[in-house]
Amino acid sequence: MKPLEGKVAIVTGAGRPKGIGRSTALRLAEQGADVVVTDLCRKYEGDLAFYGVGDDRAQLERVVGEIEGRGGRGLACPVDVTRRDEIAACVEHTIAAFGGIDILFNNAGTAVGVGPFVGMTQQQWDLSLAVNVTGMFYFCQLVIPTMIERGGGVIVNTASLAGLGASALMAGYNTSKFAVVGLTKSIAAEFGEFGIRCNAICPGMVDTDMGDDEYRFISMMEGITVEDARRRAAEQIALRRQCSPDEVADVVAYLCGPAAGYLTGVALPITGGMAVGL
Repeated sequence: MKPLEGKVAIVTGAGRPKGIGRSTALRLAEQGADVVVTDLCRKYEGDLAFYGVGDDRAQLERVVGEIEGRGGRGLACPVDVTRRDEIAACVEHTIAAFGGIDILFNNAGTAVGVGPFVGMTQQQWDLSLAVNVTGMFYFCQLVIPTMIERGGGVIVNTASLAGLGASALMAGYNTSKFAVVGLTKSIAAEFGEFGIRCNAICPGMVDTDMGDDEYRFISMMEGITVEDARRRAAEQIALRRQCSPDEVADVVAYLCGPAAGYLTGVALPITGGMAVGL
C-alpha cells in the first residue's frame, strides 16, 4: 500500500511548468493521493507584469493529466488566493468530488515584495501579504473544519529561507515569509489536539520559473548577466548548486506522510547549506 493511499490533497500554485507545486502534486499522486491543483491562471498586468504568476488553465489541466498518468485522480481549480470566495468554491468542489480533504499544501506565492524598500509601492506591499500570507489564512480556515471531521490532516506551508533571515532589497517578501512561519506555528499549536499537523518548508535557491525571475531581477539590479547571477547564487550554497523542484517535492511528501507523524510546528530549511541572512 502506498503511504498516501486514500488521501485527498489540495496543492496551490501548481500551474507553472517548472515549479514546486507541480512537482509536489505529481509526487503526492505517485504516493497514492488524489490531488486537486490550483493556480491563478492569469498574468499580473501593468506595473506588476515583471513578476509574472501562474500559467493558463490549459497548463493546469496538463498537470491533472500527469497526475492521472501516475495513478491518482486529479482536478483543476483556477483560484485567486486573495479571493476567499474562490477558495471556498475550491474547497466545496474538492469535498464534493473526493469526499474530504486530508492534505493542504499552501504553495501559491509571489515575489512582488522584492526591490528597494523606499521605492516599494502600496500595491506591491499589499499584494505580497495578500498572496503569501492572507491566502494561506483563508485556505487554512476553510480546510481545517473538514480535517477535524476526518480525524486529522496535514498542512504544509511554503515559507522560504527569506522567512528565517533577512536580506537587503527583500522587505516585502521577507515580511510575508516570516509571517508564514508564525502562522504555521500558531496553527500547529492550536490544532494539534485534533490530529492536525502543520509545518513550513523554507527553500533557498530553487531551479523554478520563479527562480528564473529572481535571477533576472538580480541581473537587472546589479548590472550583470543572468548566468553570472546564477553562478554567484550557487557560490553562496554549501552544495554549490541550486535545488530542483523535485527535491523540494520529496520533502513535502515526507512531511505529509506517516513517517513524519510526530513533526509539527517545524520551519524546515531546504537550502543546501545556504546561510539564512540577517
